[in-house]
Amino acid sequence: MRLTGIDLSPEMLAIADQRATSLQRDVDLHEGDAHELPFDDATFDSVVCTYSLCNIPDPQLAVAEMTRVLRHGGNLILVDHIRSSVTPILWLQRAIEFVTVRLEDEYMTRRPLEHVQALGLHVTERDRMRAGLVERLTAINPNGHEPRPRSND
Repeated sequence: MRLTGIDLSPEMLAIADQRATSLQRDVDLHEGDAHELPFDDATFDSVVCTYSLCNIPDPQLAVAEMTRVLRHGGNLILVDHIRSSVTPILWLQRAIEFVTVRLEDEYMTRRPLEHVQALGLHVTERDRMRAGLVERLTAINPNGHEPRPRSND
C-alpha cells in the first residue's frame, strides 16, 4: 500500500514526514492546492480528506478534484465539521462562525455531502457524531475517468 499526502504548508508536510519516519512508513508527500491536485486523472483507489473542507475556499472544487483523481469504483472518505442538526447548537455555530470566517476562513456549517451528491458519487456510509457537529462519509466514484496525463501549461 502506498500513501500519498498533500498540504499547502511545507511545515505540515515536514511534521508528516517526521511522523512517517518514526512509524517506518513510506510516504509520498507533495506541497499543493486542493483546488488543483498535482495528479493525473484516476490515480488513486481511495482519497481521504479530514477536517480540511471547512478551511478550503471552494469546497465544491476541492471535492471535484478529489473525484477527478479517484479511480472508477474508488472510495472518497470525508470527515469534517458540519452544521449541527440540533437547532440551539446550530445557532451557536453560526455565531462563532461569524468570527472564525473573518479571522481564519473557518466554516463550521458547510455540508460536504451536498458536493458529493452533486458530483454523482454513491454514498455508502454516513455517520453524524457529537450532536451532529461532525460527519464521516464514504462514497464510491461510479463514473471514474480513463487515466490521462495532466497538461503542464
